[in-house]
Amino acid sequence: MADLILHHYPTSPFSEKVRLVLGYKQLAWKSVIIPAILPKPDVVALTGGYRKTPFLQIGNDVYCDSALIFDVLEHIQPTPTLYPKSHKGVARVLAQWADTTLFWAAMAYNLSPKGAASMFEGAPPEAAKAFGADRTAMSAGMTRLRPADATGAYKSYLRRLANMLEGQVFLLGSAPCVADFAAYHPLWFTAKRVPIMAGILNATPAVLAWMDRMAAIGQGSFEKISATEAIATCAASTGTGAPFADDADATFQDEHGIALGSEVTIAAETFGPELTPGTLVAATRTRFTLQRTDARAGTVRVHFPRIGYVLKAAQSA
Repeated sequence: MADLILHHYPTSPFSEKVRLVLGYKQLAWKSVIIPAILPKPDVVALTGGYRKTPFLQIGNDVYCDSALIFDVLEHIQPTPTLYPKSHKGVARVLAQWADTTLFWAAMAYNLSPKGAASMFEGAPPEAAKAFGADRTAMSAGMTRLRPADATGAYKSYLRRLANMLEGQVFLLGSAPCVADFAAYHPLWFTAKRVPIMAGILNATPAVLAWMDRMAAIGQGSFEKISATEAIATCAASTGTGAPFADDADATFQDEHGIALGSEVTIAAETFGPELTPGTLVAATRTRFTLQRTDARAGTVRVHFPRIGYVLKAAQSA
């Protein structure tokens, strides 16, 4: 297996989610720090258009979206598992809720005027303006909660998490699962990135104690490398050690009437509308794979989960 290379930045909540899973599974990894906003030329060299954070590189395979990254890490290191058999479906559904409904309520609360001012305190005014413009472009067409509505929703969701923790140390039992990591990262942002807003957590001490247990997992062992080194690794790779190469979930599943070998685009359903173009080389039960060529990165296979992404034939994109 080639090195695990995580492209991320320190204050990205979804990156924290993945970093903790790397620590939980005790996997060594390499760290490439990427910009928080556009332009991201080194990112696009590898992804072809996808610009959300983080993404995972293994040789010349690039895995987009933290949900798919979790599946990759589970395939590489099955224990400790993220998907316990006793509540595998419930854990995935709860994680999906946390990554969407909980996340957007938390972030609308976190980035209220008070929170945003705290986050950019000491930074030049143009930094806050550029960040705001970048995230507005990424969320074009989305309905976003107003801060007052988000506050009420966030309080309710925190109480529900506290209810789940009654009589147990993690959300679904005695060990963390995919749901814990998904629910933790927006709360981590509240506590660590905008601590001026963290008082909302005090009403749920069980949640605070759970957050301490999650933070104690750590991020595992990692080594810093440059984006240039990561791109060179991609260009030199044959990809023979990629996860899923011998996976039973490799059968072509056609839901779109688009044959393998077709030129297509993939984009997120909502947040992050940028298109990734390429040749469709796999469409399995759970994921899509595009192959593309970049002047610096060479031949790259870019993988997306089916859920949350839209596949279109290139001519109809």
